[in-house]
This record gives sequence, structure tokens and C-alpha cells, in this order.
Amino acid sequence: MQQASLHLLQAGGKRIRPVFVLLAAKFGRYDIQVVKDVAVALELIHMASLVHDDVIDDADLRRGRPTIKSKWDNRFAMYSGDYIFAKSLELMTNVENPVAHQILSNTIVELTIGEIEQIKDKYRFEQNLRDYLLRIKRKTALLIAASCQLGAIAAGVEEEVHRKLARFGYFVGMSFQITDDVLDFTGTEKELGKPAGGDLLQGNITLPVLFAMKDEKLRSEIVKVHENIGSDEMTHIIELIKNSNAIEKSLEFSDRYLDKALEVLDELPNNKAKKTLRDIALYIGKRKS
Repeated sequence: MQQASLHLLQAGGKRIRPVFVLLAAKFGRYDIQVVKDVAVALELIHMASLVHDDVIDDADLRRGRPTIKSKWDNRFAMYSGDYIFAKSLELMTNVENPVAHQILSNTIVELTIGEIEQIKDKYRFEQNLRDYLLRIKRKTALLIAASCQLGAIAAGVEEEVHRKLARFGYFVGMSFQITDDVLDFTGTEKELGKPAGGDLLQGNITLPVLFAMKDEKLRSEIVKVHENIGSDEMTHIIELIKNSNAIEKSLEFSDRYLDKALEVLDELPNNKAKKTLRDIALYIGKRKS
């Protein structure tokens, strides 16, 4: 289990959740060890969800490296994800505030529902914008919101401030995931660490796809996607989506959430952490990989 966990850790990643925990804690006075434990716990929850995701999506690559399920097998991967998840909860025992545990529990419940909904929605081309936004809220945004809020709570930050930090994290998380979904079409395999268009190939209907399907001709091409589609056909569909207005409209949608995040940030007390949070939010809006 430890070897599998280390394998996933060595694959790298952005580590934005622990960064948000540490920065949010700077709005209060904190015990660095407790805050570090919270930061690691939030990243471990994210890692566990990735392990399970790779089993669900039958993914062989994650950040350019073999996934746990491809290096070992599905059963081992599921238990590895559970093990990583359990270690995260173990770390959270150092946080005494019951509100923190309630927030974390609710977040994990929503994350799990999001995973189940993603399975149910595979290749369901009739889904709508509301379905998509609710799914990314559960799968991505709420965990980033929790990272901001729990970091603040661990540092004894007052309720008004830690609630605003949660809202900031939520809006950033929504923008982050939409940008991720755009990059799945515009990025290269080297940048993504997996083949471009992988989400659509696995049946995950993202915002660029929803916008592209508003064009009936494009829709008729996209709905042909299935698990055994040929690589040439898939490349053709990816190019159609890239050359439509779907990418631009998706990025505009991402920017709306980013603007809301910056508005909330303006309401927070001024300190160095606030400036860094702004820089990270702006980076998320402009990133290319």
C-alpha cells in the first residue's frame, strides 16, 4: 500500500489544496504542525479520489506515469485509494474543532456523490449545463473550498472570514475545473500527461462538449463517441471542438467564476497571504497545463 501511495505521490501534481490550507491559516494565529496535518490530509483525500477515478475511467496514465490500477490491478487500486483516504482522516484527529470535522464529512459525502454521478453520466449526451456544474462542484470545487475553510478554522479564524475563504475556494475551484476541461482539448499529451480528449473518450461530458453540441452538425459527430472509437475518428472530433466557439465560451464561463472569487477576496483582511491567493487565482485563469 505504501509503495502504491508513493508511486502516486511521485507522479507530481499542482498541490493547490495544501497551498490553500497554509495560506488560509495566515489569516489567524496557528500551530504550524496542526495546519500542516490539515494540509496533508486535504491532499491525501484528493489523491485517494484520483486513484478511484482512474479505476472508474480505466485510465492507464496519470501525469505521464502509469496509474496504480495499470501498474497493479483494479482491486489493489481501490484498496490503495481507501488506505490513502483513511490516512487523511487519521491526520485530521489533531484538529479539535467539531465544525472542521462536520465540514470535512459533508465535503467527502458530496465528493462521493459526484463520483457516482460521473459514472451514471458517462456517454449521456442529453445532460445539461446544470448537471455539469453540479458535478464539478461536488468533484472539485467543494474540496478546494474546504481546503481554504479548514486551514482558516485550524488557525482560529473568525467565522465570517473562514466562510468568505470557503466561498473564494469554491469559485476558484469551479474556474479551475472548467479550465482543466478546456485543456483536455487544447493541451498536448506531453503537457497533460495523458492523451488529449481523454475525458470525452472516457464518456465524461464536459463544458466544451456541451457548448459544441449546441451546433447540430457537431452534435451528430460527437454522439458517435464510444469506448471503442478509432483514434482517427477521435482526433477528427477533437479538432471540430477546438475549431468551434466552444473553447472560447468555456473560458469565458471560467472567467466569470474567477471574477467572483476575486470579488470575495477583496472583502478579506489585507495581508501577504491575500496577495498570494490573488496571484494563484489569476494563474489558474491563465494556465496552459
